[in-house]
Amino acid sequence: MNASYWLTNVRLEQGYDMEDGQVSGTKTKICHLRIENGIIAEIIGTERDIQSETVKYDCKELLMLPSFEEAHIHLDKTYFDGPWKAVKPVSSIFERIEEEKLLLPKLLPMARQQAESILTLIQGYGATHVRTHCNIEPTSGLQRLEATKQALDTFSGKISSEIVAFPQHGLLLSDSVQLVKQSLAEGATHVGGVDPFSVDGNIEKSLQTIVELAVLNNAGIDIHLHDRNEAGKQALMRLVDLTEEAGLQGKVTVSHAFWFAGAQPQEAEEVAKRMGSLGMSVASTVPIGKMTMPLPMLTKNGVAVKLATDSLTDHWSPFGSGDQLDKAGRFAELYGYNDELSLSQAISFITGGITPLDSKGQQVWPKIGDDASFVLLHASCTAEAVARRAARQAVWYQGRLVSGSL
Repeated sequence: MNASYWLTNVRLEQGYDMEDGQVSGTKTKICHLRIENGIIAEIIGTERDIQSETVKYDCKELLMLPSFEEAHIHLDKTYFDGPWKAVKPVSSIFERIEEEKLLLPKLLPMARQQAESILTLIQGYGATHVRTHCNIEPTSGLQRLEATKQALDTFSGKISSEIVAFPQHGLLLSDSVQLVKQSLAEGATHVGGVDPFSVDGNIEKSLQTIVELAVLNNAGIDIHLHDRNEAGKQALMRLVDLTEEAGLQGKVTVSHAFWFAGAQPQEAEEVAKRMGSLGMSVASTVPIGKMTMPLPMLTKNGVAVKLATDSLTDHWSPFGSGDQLDKAGRFAELYGYNDELSLSQAISFITGGITPLDSKGQQVWPKIGDDASFVLLHASCTAEAVARRAARQAVWYQGRLVSGSL
C-alpha cells in the first residue's frame, strides 16, 4: 500500500446504547480514515465526500479494533508445523527439564522455520506485538536466541517484539547467569527466571540475581512463577519488595503467578494492591480447574493483566491456539463477562489496555495521530467480536497491511 491512502466504509464504535440505566448495546458509525506514513491522519463520516485523488480501499463496513498483543509465548521450542505429538507424562519439572535437554538439540534445526510459522499464525489472528520467552541455558547456549532473532527479523516492519532471556533449567540450578547476561547484550530485552524456590532452591539469591541483571542492563523482568502455597507467596512478596527497592516500577511481569489461585481472598487482594501500586503486570493463559486465577480481582487492584498463549503444542503442553481473541472469549466465559459492557471492555486484556470505548462509553480509539495498527473483523461491535470470536479479515501494523486482504 501507498504511504498515503484512504480506508473507506470502516465501522467504528461511537458510544453505548442505554436502557433502564444499563448498557444495552453499542452505537457504531461508518467512517472513512486516511492513513499517512503509518499514522491515522484523518477520520470523517460517510456523509462527507473524499476530496482527494488518493487511493481508496473499501472496507465494506467491517469493524475496526486495536490490534492484539501476544504477551507470553515460546517461539523457540515447539512441535508446531511438524507431526502431532502429545505430551510425555512426567512426575516433576525436573523430569521435564531432563527430557528437554535431550529434545532441544533435535528441535534446533527447525527452530527458525517453526518460529516464523507461529508468527504468521498469530499475526493472522490479529497480533502485531509479541513477547517471546527464549531458552537460555547450557544445552542451548545462545543458539535459540539467534534462531528467534532471525525469525523476528523476517517480520521486521510487520510486528514489534520483546525477547525474554529465559533460563528454563534454572538460573542458578543450571549456572546460566553469564549466558543470560550475554543474551541481554545480544538482543534480549527482559531477564527471565523460573520458580526461585522449587527450581533454583534459593529465593533470595535467585531473585537478587535477576534484579541485578535487570538493573545493570536496563532491562525488564518477566519471571515464570508456578510455585504455590507459602513458597509461592514468599517468592512473590520478595519480588515485590525488590521491584520497589530497585526502582523497577512498570518493568516487572509475573507470568502465571499461580500462588493467587489458592490464596486466601483478603491476602491475595493485599498483595495485588501492592503490585498494582508498582505497575507490575501478570501474564496469564486463563487457566481453568484448580489453577483458576482471580484475574478480575487483580485488574480491580491495578495489576495489568495480559492474556497469553504460552505453549503452542510442545513438550510442555499440547494446547494453545495462538488466537488472542479466543483467549479473551475464554476469559469472558470463565468470569461471567456476558453483558454488553463487560464483553466490550474485555478486549483490553489482549490489546495492551486499549479499548474503542471507555467504561463510560466515551470514544477513546481511534483518534487522529494514533498508530495505524488495527484489525478488521466480521462483527457489529467489540462485544460480539469477543463473545463470538469473530473472523478476522485483515491486519495492519503501522499503516502496513500485514495479513489478510480486502
